[in-house]
Amino acid sequence: METLIRLSAAVGIFLLMIGWEFWRPRRVLKLPRAQRWPINLGLAALNMILMRASLGGLGYLAAVHAQTQGWGLLALAPLPSWLAIAATLLLLDFAIYAQHILMHKWPLLWRLHQVHHTDLEFDATTAVRFHPFEIVLSMLYKVFWILLIGADPLAVIAFEIILNGAATFNHSNVAIQPTLDQKLRWLIITPDMHRIHHSTRRAEMDSNYGFSISLWDRLCGTYVADPKEPQISMSIGLAAYRKPEELGFLRLLRLPFKTLHRD
Repeated sequence: METLIRLSAAVGIFLLMIGWEFWRPRRVLKLPRAQRWPINLGLAALNMILMRASLGGLGYLAAVHAQTQGWGLLALAPLPSWLAIAATLLLLDFAIYAQHILMHKWPLLWRLHQVHHTDLEFDATTAVRFHPFEIVLSMLYKVFWILLIGADPLAVIAFEIILNGAATFNHSNVAIQPTLDQKLRWLIITPDMHRIHHSTRRAEMDSNYGFSISLWDRLCGTYVADPKEPQISMSIGLAAYRKPEELGFLRLLRLPFKTLHRD
């Protein structure tokens, strides 16, 4: 049931965002969707099958186990249910922010995460363009934090829905009125804000690491408000990988094991 709830929410939000992209796109995509979508969605399908066959539901089960055994920080100072859920959501969101920075700064992890950044365009399907090994490591990392926090199981389900939904939203190629975008940024990560993180410029790529709320980027000094190039024409991807024919499905699976390019 937990998996069905998360999958239904993810598919619903994805369909909503691709509909918005067709209705009001932010950028004119130079590469056809037929060239990119099978790769991105193929990775998503592979990752879903892999997780279903191995670690699927592990986060929820870890939360149930932690509460049953009285493990975690929340067990040391019992809180009202609503406050425990809020604390869990906030702490897990910060954990993902920190993980994202580690994925960029640690060369071994960057080998995996670069697959996400090789996309030469930026739309809702970019949100699911991840190497399977990164998905596995991310789940194990989240389980560590869930046990450390003593997370509420319902909060874990809610967090996964929020994380997937926020990632789909902030990777989407949708136009939002500029003044509204600036107001939204005080709370959440907007597509214009996260697109800067996918810039080919190193300084811009090393910014705006958040996936859900913008608080961590602002507090930790990793927030960049605007790219040097206009949003509608800024270069997306990695400087070392500019040829679409070199970024096929099987090549992306092999990419972490090839010569490492930081940029």
